[in-house]
Amino acid sequence: MSKNAIKTLSPVSLPSLPYADNALDPIISANTIGFHYGKHHKGYVDNLNKLTAETEFAEMTLEKIIAGTVGKADKTAIFNNAAQVWNHTFYWHSLRPKGGGQPPDVLKKMIETSFGTVDACRKEWAAAAMAQFGSGWAWLVLDGDKLKVVKTGNADSPLSLGVKPLLTVDVWEHAYYLDYQNRRAEYVNAVLDKLINWSFAAENLV
Repeated sequence: MSKNAIKTLSPVSLPSLPYADNALDPIISANTIGFHYGKHHKGYVDNLNKLTAETEFAEMTLEKIIAGTVGKADKTAIFNNAAQVWNHTFYWHSLRPKGGGQPPDVLKKMIETSFGTVDACRKEWAAAAMAQFGSGWAWLVLDGDKLKVVKTGNADSPLSLGVKPLLTVDVWEHAYYLDYQNRRAEYVNAVLDKLINWSFAAENLV
């Protein structure tokens, strides 16, 4: 699925999942997808459309809404909902059934240049996901010609940091609590080992 699939005009609609709601079993259950995608993600879409109706942000892309509201105290609600719509859509594409394994060659070479090995990248990424206090995200990003791992809290994303997101892992509790309760590490390791969509990251390098 192309990275362009996540670009959506306002009024925003809930994008389709790139797989069936049970396709990530047993790592992420259909029950979790039902609440995470069907309730949380949909809620951000609905709230954003209410907040942007008849404003200067109507008809803007999510990226432009995010850029126009980040850091503005009177636009915090719009930013939070727009960024969460974008983050969640990006997250669904960051996963795929029977994911994990080795990245495509072009990405693997960049990972080895930036981290030394794919395993070293994975370990740093998992550590960032675990170190994020409270709700947030752990990202693999392109910063200039190097890859790096960054973490963001709440609705923040690399879009506001001047780096290019390639993949993300959602560490908000609603992403994993129905399946893993407080075992965030188990969820993070399972996602990185068995679901992460390296091909999507390679597409985002372009």
